[in-house]
Amino acid sequence: MQRRAAAIYVAFFIVLGAASYSVIATATAPTVQFDNPDHRLSQGGEFSVDDRTYTVTTISAEMSGGGGGHGGGPELTRSGQVSWTNDSARYTQTWEHEANVTYDGEEYQVLVEEAEDPTAFRLEERINRSAILQNDEAVRNELVTVNGTEYVVRESGDNRSLTPASEYFPEPSSTQYSEGDTVQYQGNATTVASVSGDGATLAWTGTRTNTVDVGNEANVTLNGQEYFAYFPDNSTLVLESDYGVYEQQTDEIDTYHGHVNGLWGVSIVSFATAILLLGMAYMPSRY
Repeated sequence: MQRRAAAIYVAFFIVLGAASYSVIATATAPTVQFDNPDHRLSQGGEFSVDDRTYTVTTISAEMSGGGGGHGGGPELTRSGQVSWTNDSARYTQTWEHEANVTYDGEEYQVLVEEAEDPTAFRLEERINRSAILQNDEAVRNELVTVNGTEYVVRESGDNRSLTPASEYFPEPSSTQYSEGDTVQYQGNATTVASVSGDGATLAWTGTRTNTVDVGNEANVTLNGQEYFAYFPDNSTLVLESDYGVYEQQTDEIDTYHGHVNGLWGVSIVSFATAILLLGMAYMPSRY
C-alpha cells in the first residue's frame, strides 16, 4: 500500500515536471520589435530631423573581448554613425604677430600696428635675399657684416666694393588691413574678425561635415530631437522617439524570463521529488 501511494505521488510530480518543461519547450521568447518607428534605415540611408538632413554613414558589428557575456565569451557589439553637412560653418585662423604666412602665393610677415588697442595689421613682403644674390653674378652669394651693418660684396675683377644691404635689396611691399576688411584667402572671402597685440584672426564660412556616433540601445540627440537607437540586425538602424515602446517590450521580455526561470524551478523540483519518493518507497523495511 505504501509503495502504491508513493507511485501515485511519483506519477503526479513527473506529470507536473513534464508539463512545466513542455511549456518551456514550446514557448516563444519575445524580442524587441519596432513595427512603426520614426526611422528604419540602412547604411547610406537619409532622413530629416526638422530642416536638417542626415545620412547613415556606417553600421558596424564587432565581436568584443571575452568576459562580457554570461558565459564569459565574446559579445556582439553593434554601433553606427550618422553625418550631416553644414554649408555655412564658421572657420577661423590666427596669424600671429611677426609670423611668416603664405598669402596669394607669396611669403609675407604679419606685423600688428603698435598701439594700446590695435585694430589693424600689415602684410610685409618677405624678400628672398639668397635668391637675389644668387641671380646676380656681380656679387657674392653671402652678405658680410661690418660694424653691425650688413653689406653686399660687389666684385669686378680684382676690385671689391661694399654696398649697404638696405640700398641693394628692393623695398618690401606691404598692405595694411583693418578689422572688418575682406581679403581673399585660400579661395575664400575672408573677414578680418579681430586684431590684438598677439596677431590677427581671420574668419570665413564654408562647408563642414559633422558626424554623430550612435550606440546600440542608447539615446542620441539629433538637431535637438532625442531618439532611442536600436540595431535589430547588422545592417539596420532604428530610431524611435518614444522610449516607452522599447521599455514596454523589455519589461515583457524580463517577465517572460522570470516565468521561464520559475517553470524550470518547478520542473527540477518535481523531478527531484519524484526520484526521492521513488527511492524512499523501495527502501528495505526493518522489523
